Amino acid sequence: MVRLLLACLLGFVPGAFAQQAEIERIAPSAGGTVGVAVRHIESGREIHFNRGQRFPMGSTFKLPVAVQLLTLVDEGKLSLDNVITLRPGDLRPGSGTLVKRFDPARPAYSLRALLELMMIVSDNSATDVVWREAGGSPAVMERLRALGVGGISVDRPTALLLAAATGIELPPGADATPETFQALMRTRPKGTREAAWATVSKDSRDTATPEALVELLLKLWRREALSPAQSTVLLDIMERTETGRRRLRGLLPGGARVIHKTGTLTGIVTNDAGIIALPGGAGHVAIAVMVKESLNAIPVQERAIAEIARAVYDHFTSSPAGR
Repeated sequence: MVRLLLACLLGFVPGAFAQQAEIERIAPSAGGTVGVAVRHIESGREIHFNRGQRFPMGSTFKLPVAVQLLTLVDEGKLSLDNVITLRPGDLRPGSGTLVKRFDPARPAYSLRALLELMMIVSDNSATDVVWREAGGSPAVMERLRALGVGGISVDRPTALLLAAATGIELPPGADATPETFQALMRTRPKGTREAAWATVSKDSRDTATPEALVELLLKLWRREALSPAQSTVLLDIMERTETGRRRLRGLLPGGARVIHKTGTLTGIVTNDAGIIALPGGAGHVAIAVMVKESLNAIPVQERAIAEIARAVYDHFTSSPAGR
C-alpha cells in the first residue's frame, strides 16, 4: 500500500514496479554490475536500475563523436563528401573492416563512408580519423555541454582506449597499428591484461551513465542535437548497425526497428544503447543497458541485455501510456 501511494505521488504506476522487479530478476544473470535506463518517448515514463552509476562506454563513445562531426557539417565547416586519404599508420586493431580492406593504392575514403564504418561495424580505424576530423575530446565535450547532456565523458581516441584496456603503453609518436599492438602485447608481463581491466573499470574517463546516453538519444530523436537533415542521416546509419545482434535486438520480434550503438571492451564492459519502435502505435522507447566487471562470457552478458530489452518492449507495448 505504501509503495502504491508513493507511486501515485511520483506519477508512477503499479506496472512500473513489476517491470522494475523483472529487471532486478534478470540483471544478476549478466554477472558484474548492470545499469539500465529507459524512457518511453511519447509518454515520458521512465525505468532505471542502478541509476547514477558510471560505466566504461566502449564503442558507445562513437555516438557523441558522430554528433559532433555532424554538428560541424551543420555549421558548414565540414562536408560528408570530403575525401580523406588514409595512410597505413591510421589503421587500428580491434573491431571493423578497414584493416582487411585497406589498399595503399586506393587510400581515399569519403567522410560519409568513414562515419558509416564507425557506426555500422564499429570500425576503430575509421573512428580515430572521424575523431580527428570532429576535433577530438575538447570539441565533443563542448558539444555535449551545449546540449545540456551531463554524465558522459569522452576523453581518448580508440588507440589510447585500447592501449589502456590491453595494458600496453604506446611509445610517444608511435603509430597505433595492429602490428604495433601485437608486438607490445607479446612483451607485456604476465597478468598485465587483467590488471588493466581492473584499472579501466575504475577509471572515470570514457564513461557514461545509462541515463545520459538515453538523454543524448532523445535529443537526437527529437532533432534537438542536430538539424533535421543530419539527424536523419545519423538515425538511418544507426538503424543499419551490424554489431550486437544478440543484444537489444536479440529477443525482439523479427522486423522490429532498432536504432542503436553497441560498445564492448572484453573483460570490462558490454553495452548497447538505442531506440526501439514498438508495434501497434505504442510509440518508442529509448534504452541503454550497460554491463561492467562481469566474468561471464560475452554471449551470457548479451543474453541478459536481450532479456531486459524484451521485458521493456513487452511492458510498453501492452501499456504504452503506463496504464
